[in-house]
Formats: sequence, structure tokens, C-alpha cells
Amino acid sequence: MTAIQHFWRHPPAGQVREEGREQGRVEDRREMVLRILEWRGIPMPGAGRERVEACADPGRPEVWAQRAVQAADAADPFAGE
Repeated sequence: MTAIQHFWRHPPAGQVREEGREQGRVEDRREMVLRILEWRGIPMPGAGRERVEACADPGRPEVWAQRAVQAADAADPFAGE
């Protein structure tokens, strides 16, 4: 039992946990973009959905979500990119 507890205190294990948390935050932000558009009654076509789901940049989905709040159509969150 001690070996298992020691492993989780090891710095590489902490790094793996933090990477998992960051990945989860990015996934949540990507999902939020799609939800905002859905709540507003704006359908997101397959290509746009794939673009959102493939994004690995942690800041990009937040920008898209802010734009989605005022979007008139599914292309608006990506305007200017």
C-alpha cells in the first residue's frame, strides 16, 4: 500500500494529473461552445462541430463561446479566423 501512495506523490504523477485536468478543461470549453449555439437554436453543421471538437488550444474555445453568445449563425464564432 505504501508504494501506491508514494507513486501518487511522485512529481511525474502530479504532472500527469495536471495534464488530465487541463485536457478536461479544454473539453468542457469546447462543449460549452456547442451548447451555447444549441441553446440559442443555431444548428452547428458537421464541419463546424468537427472544428470545435478537434481544437486543442485551451483559449480558442473560450473566444468562440463569447462570440457564440451573440452569433446569428454557426459561422459567427469563427469569424475572422
